[in-house]
Amino acid sequence: MEFPLSRFMYAFALTALLSACASGVKLNDVPVEDKSGSAVSSAAAPTDAKPAPEAKSAVAPVNTVTSDNLAAGPSGVTKVIYFDYDSFVVKAEFQNAIEGHAQFLKANPRAKVSLEGHTDERGGREYNLALGQKRADAVRQSLSLLGVSAAQVESVSFGEEKPAAQGGDEAAFSKNRRAEFFYR
Repeated sequence: MEFPLSRFMYAFALTALLSACASGVKLNDVPVEDKSGSAVSSAAAPTDAKPAPEAKSAVAPVNTVTSDNLAAGPSGVTKVIYFDYDSFVVKAEFQNAIEGHAQFLKANPRAKVSLEGHTDERGGREYNLALGQKRADAVRQSLSLLGVSAAQVESVSFGEEKPAAQGGDEAAFSKNRRAEFFYR
């Protein structure tokens, strides 16, 4: 019985693919880091082990609210993220605010937020709508990286249509380059 070369190559490729997918990592032995910063593994901890010291977080704890008041969002956390001119990069100074919103959303899985992206009046309408969307999506991505469910977050752009401040100077422009959190 003669095997055609194509069958042999197919069988070889399938074998190579399946062997490449094999991993020597044992999932039961992989340490997982919990929120306190101490390592957790599936093996039982010795009875004489001392509890790990509690890690200090750079983010202040967020007070969660009752289900009747989810639309208020987290208290004490800014609901506006500002951006540089012609940029959709989230500034480091707003990272704590985003982490506060992420904590609130993870603690309240029924809460939903709409992220509204805005621009100043410079630039064309289509450009500003696209930039506003990129700003809202950047904040949404930051929340996602912090573990917030995609089903809880919606992003939309208003471009230059809903300015926070009127005027043609840099002070007004800087207040209009933003993404805002609106809980519902």
